[in-house]
Amino acid sequence: MPEMPEVQGLVDFLGERVTGVGITRTMVANIAALKTYDPPIESLKDAVITGASRHGKFIDLATTGPHLVFHLAKAGWLRFTEQLAPTLIKPGKTPIALRVALADGSGFDLTEAGTKKSLAVYVVRDPADVPGIARLGPDPLDPSFTRDSLAALLGGRRTQIKGVLRDQSIIAGVGNAYSDEILHAAKMSPYALASSLGDDDVDRLFAAMTTTLTDAVAQASGKPPAELKDAKRRGMQVHARRGGACPVCGDVVRSVFFADNSLEYCPTCQTGGKILADRRLSRLLK
Repeated sequence: MPEMPEVQGLVDFLGERVTGVGITRTMVANIAALKTYDPPIESLKDAVITGASRHGKFIDLATTGPHLVFHLAKAGWLRFTEQLAPTLIKPGKTPIALRVALADGSGFDLTEAGTKKSLAVYVVRDPADVPGIARLGPDPLDPSFTRDSLAALLGGRRTQIKGVLRDQSIIAGVGNAYSDEILHAAKMSPYALASSLGDDDVDRLFAAMTTTLTDAVAQASGKPPAELKDAKRRGMQVHARRGGACPVCGDVVRSVFFADNSLEYCPTCQTGGKILADRRLSRLLK
């Protein structure tokens, strides 16, 4: 799933590459991906892109007309090409959800792998009209987000810290992958209750969040969309590295599996050596 650093990388690329370029055509191949009808998507024709920005994990292309906002969800991506093929896309026959053709001959496709389709596209007058953006919590890399801001969000919240980090209404932009990385850097169990964290824990968590996300954004900066996924994988310490060695202590990285995802952690660094129960096995034993 694209998260803040990769989304910021896409925003930086699009801001540099397509600002000032007009939109000549939009083609929707998956009508379920388009979540709005007013303004119509046709109103983007002949609009000029004036900039790109990020709201959590939403990408916002501002134009001289409405905003084109999209969320890549779990399996979506943006594929940019300098010379867009004239081939028509056939609904239901392609992973492409939306194609945007630009006046200089370039363009991009929003694609989504798998059968569960959740990529979302919005054409709006104001990004705040997108419900998911209106509900976002603060951005952890915003200069106004401080250690005390984090402490206030955690105080009294009897929720596992892994879930808090992933909840977009609490903290915007962090998903499954980077919450694993942040908790590993903070030497903190994913099951620790937010309300149980002391001052030293909050200090450690804030430092880990800031450093992990800042470094990942820097790693993504300047890379074209085709290179961002590999850059993300190379930078991971524990996420998606089950069975490998923890780069800090050498212990085996473990996983806990859930219905549609998993978390990865290092027992030595994060749980005092305790192996967390595999939820799949626990269900089978009941």
